[in-house]
Amino acid sequence: MSEVASEASKSPGSIQVIERMMSLLDALALAPDAASLKQLSQATGLHPSTAHRILAAMTTARFVERQDAGTYRLGIRLLELGGIVKSRINIREVAQPFMQELHEKIGEAINLGARHDDEIVYLERTSSGRSLVRVVYLVGGRAPLHLTSLGKLFLAADGPQKVRDYAKRTGLPGKTQHSLTTLAALERELDKVRRHGIAYDDEEAELGLKCVAAPIHDDDGNIVAALSVSAPADRHDPDWMHQVKATADAVSRALGYTGKK
Repeated sequence: MSEVASEASKSPGSIQVIERMMSLLDALALAPDAASLKQLSQATGLHPSTAHRILAAMTTARFVERQDAGTYRLGIRLLELGGIVKSRINIREVAQPFMQELHEKIGEAINLGARHDDEIVYLERTSSGRSLVRVVYLVGGRAPLHLTSLGKLFLAADGPQKVRDYAKRTGLPGKTQHSLTTLAALERELDKVRRHGIAYDDEEAELGLKCVAAPIHDDDGNIVAALSVSAPADRHDPDWMHQVKATADAVSRALGYTGKK
């Protein structure tokens, strides 16, 4: 058993020790540089001897590193554990409760999609149960990036040359008279997406179907998925954009995104 675990297992103050450990970790996380014992004691309200004892145990466990100058900083073990947590995160599982909550608010289908090469793959969907359109984005289904609100978010995150390469590879096939089938039209649309952080499908994949989507970011600020609401055009509500964005932002925060890239 590590010294940290041994310290925390002592009764009756084991919970108090854990709370003090967490307060020291939080103080170290907020410190821009390595922090001295005095600084940490002041930041946490702990007596210097108490802070020193707990810091020593956390140093042994590699949660904290002690510098030659007698200062402390967060340890490599936290990075190792963070990597394990990140590798085990399932975006679909994280997003599901947020999707269900949004579905219950607006009563329409909520889609979760991620990019795979030049297509969007649908990872999850909550059905409205009353769709009048032919296209149903089933889980596992795919669609061209430029024809979907979800896909446009990923294209907008690409640089201009990558968008041109995409257009050249795919030929920008259309499905309706509203589809964006020229590079110029696609570039204008992606410019709007970048400015507003929201993407639309205005009957571009199927006549009568409209969608609005917002991006989901991971802790590094990369777009790893996106959420959309899809509904028949006569039921589409422009105000959904705010709810979709708020939900996507909530999923991003659950994945560790802080708004900084």
